[in-house]
Amino acid sequence: MTKSESAGTAKSETVETDAGTARITWHPAQKARLVLAVSHGAGGGIEARDLRALAAGLPAHGVTVALVEQPWRVAGKKVAPAPKTLDVGWRGLWPALTKPGLPVIAGGRSAGARVACRTAGELGAAAVLALSFPLHPPGKPEKSRADELLGAGVPTLVVQGGNDPFGKPAEFPAGGAYELVEIPFGDHSFAVPKKADIGQDEAVKRITDAVARWAGMLGA
Repeated sequence: MTKSESAGTAKSETVETDAGTARITWHPAQKARLVLAVSHGAGGGIEARDLRALAAGLPAHGVTVALVEQPWRVAGKKVAPAPKTLDVGWRGLWPALTKPGLPVIAGGRSAGARVACRTAGELGAAAVLALSFPLHPPGKPEKSRADELLGAGVPTLVVQGGNDPFGKPAEFPAGGAYELVEIPFGDHSFAVPKKADIGQDEAVKRITDAVARWAGMLGA
């Protein structure tokens, strides 16, 4: 069951899932050929700088962006539930994401990227976008989550900050069936220090440019 509410050019839609009420905010492209569905991490929402930038920039490239808020976030809770519960919420949202009848790229940042990777095959995602994939907990490289990333089974783009404590680009397994784009100096939220060789606006632009380029090649 869904309930929609327009807000300017964006449209907000609530979706009932077995994990609770979730929300999708649609940023439509005029001549869409893909839907990019991206969810937030365990410590924030769709106001994250990378998610906002994708919603603003990708529709001009023929990609409708659906910003997904998991039920725990919609309910106002501050702590994300267990990964299995996140997967339940994402599965419950999927029919609404596929309703436009277009191929869907499953995406997310941090914990949301893990959800997208874990469920891509079963849900029939066309591809996966993993923003700030948490390869391991900070300071614990032995607790690798590489199997989730490598098991996505569809074309995958990883966009990773060069200084991400959850996994620097050089730590990712070589030879994997994915493309990795590094955002120099970026941390887990793609923030760059003031002394960096690139500014914050340039860092964000590199994210949107990389995703637009990659999405443009899908199905080509």
